[in-house]
Amino acid sequence: VGHCHPDVVKAAHNQNQLLNTNSRYLHDNLVDYAERLSKTLPEKLCIFYFLNSGSEANDLALRLARQYTKHEDVIVLDHAYHGHLTSLIDISPYKFRNLEGQKEWVHVAPVPDTYRGLYREDHEDSATAYANEVKNIIEQAHERGRKIAAFFVESLPSVGGQIIPPAGYFQKVAEHLHKAGGVFIADEIQVGFGRVGKHFWAFQLQGEDFIPDIVTMGKPIGNGHPIACVATTKEIAGAFAATGVEYFNTFGGNPVSCAIGLAVLDVIEKEHLQAHATEVGNFLMKLLKEQKTKHPIIGDVRYRCHIYI
Repeated sequence: VGHCHPDVVKAAHNQNQLLNTNSRYLHDNLVDYAERLSKTLPEKLCIFYFLNSGSEANDLALRLARQYTKHEDVIVLDHAYHGHLTSLIDISPYKFRNLEGQKEWVHVAPVPDTYRGLYREDHEDSATAYANEVKNIIEQAHERGRKIAAFFVESLPSVGGQIIPPAGYFQKVAEHLHKAGGVFIADEIQVGFGRVGKHFWAFQLQGEDFIPDIVTMGKPIGNGHPIACVATTKEIAGAFAATGVEYFNTFGGNPVSCAIGLAVLDVIEKEHLQAHATEVGNFLMKLLKEQKTKHPIIGDVRYRCHIYI
């Protein structure tokens, strides 16, 4: 959306002049924003929790998954990073390998990288091959008496190297996961909100038939303002509510944050930023691929969706 976008600044200023309070107090902005976000997502993802950061969102997603499945273990991709909270360092190989190491309830699957990974572009079915790696992890966990709560993945692994998973990989992983009683969590914190151009959400690159069980959002959601969100299904939210311990976040979903979130969506739509991302991305990719043809030292060309505001 751009630093200090006037529409976003105005929305924040106007709402600040009226009211800002914690989310124990009902306010239309919260409902209006959830409704707007729901229009960008598959109908199944219709329950929203608002928070202050991507790390909070991923931590809540982990809690939702464990409460719903009654399982503990998590499968993540190698090199993944999902946030700075203790719970998320534990599922981030990018971090835990330099700290206390891998917990017994964490399982690391190979990155579905068709350029440098186990199964490459010349493989007859890399999507199935990489998904079978996850299947093997699930089976090995079961042999040890452990049960999988979630497969936790960035829809486009960014810290892992801007990897674009082969089409069909998520669907096949979800099939193995659901059979094991787990849920699929799509981390869209760095790659959502139209950044991939072709789609509003990066998980949609896998095809219309793929729907995660939980989606987490952060960074671009507020254009630099601290707001985040978790979207999930009625079933998962219902299991979470059934504990009798309400989820409460003091400032998550406050009127100012939601006004800013609504303004960001307005700007994305009004200024055709998703189409712009597609156009500029295609232009840059074309030129970079021409350089790849000229220079053998360039092995692959990928795109980076990591602009914070």
